[in-house]
Amino acid sequence: MDAKALKIEAARAALTHVESGMRLGIGTGSTAEEFVRLLAEKVSAGMAVTGVPTSERTAALCRELGVPLATLDEMPELDLTVDGADEVDPRLALIKGGGGALLREKIVAAASTRMIVIADQSKLVETLGRFPLPIEVNRFGLRATELAIARAAGKLGLDGPLTLRMTNGEAFVTDGGHLILDASFGRIPDTRALSEALHAIPGVVEHGLFLGLATAVILADPAGIQTLQATR
Repeated sequence: MDAKALKIEAARAALTHVESGMRLGIGTGSTAEEFVRLLAEKVSAGMAVTGVPTSERTAALCRELGVPLATLDEMPELDLTVDGADEVDPRLALIKGGGGALLREKIVAAASTRMIVIADQSKLVETLGRFPLPIEVNRFGLRATELAIARAAGKLGLDGPLTLRMTNGEAFVTDGGHLILDASFGRIPDTRALSEALHAIPGVVEHGLFLGLATAVILADPAGIQTLQATR
């Protein structure tokens, strides 16, 4: 099976957790888009759900396929969010933000009773950090914020380049109007300490460490589906 087929199978497994009447957070990225396509088929067949998209890109796909939408202000409490991840560890800590929607993704996940993550088996790692950590930052004082991040990381024994995310030769801008620094720290042994250190920096808007948010992770590989459950 190729990567796309695995994403579809993970999305199909997540869809079995969706019930008519649900208030549904809908993630961003290639795996989440496969979920939207399958969800749209269910909606066309009569399933009644209302989705809160985590990005303008996801919102556009939902509208195109006929999935009813609301804003998080209109529907501030959600039953379930389904989203992808760039990395997941055995404790269901995640790195997200490769698609640039990490701030809205985290807000929506936090507003949900449950969060199911869908991914292929390659996203499972023993320790987070192989994938660069996205850090969403304010435009103002970018260089000062970058230096503060490097200092905070260094105190935790983390070192590596901070790269301003670019697209088409220009700085990538999130839906919230911010920039993203991708931090290539390598292995992050203490994700909680790094999360707290980054949140203490005024120029940091949010970061891609999703800790304590996922309730289940559905992983697809050629042998089938594996579901990891959070222990609380």
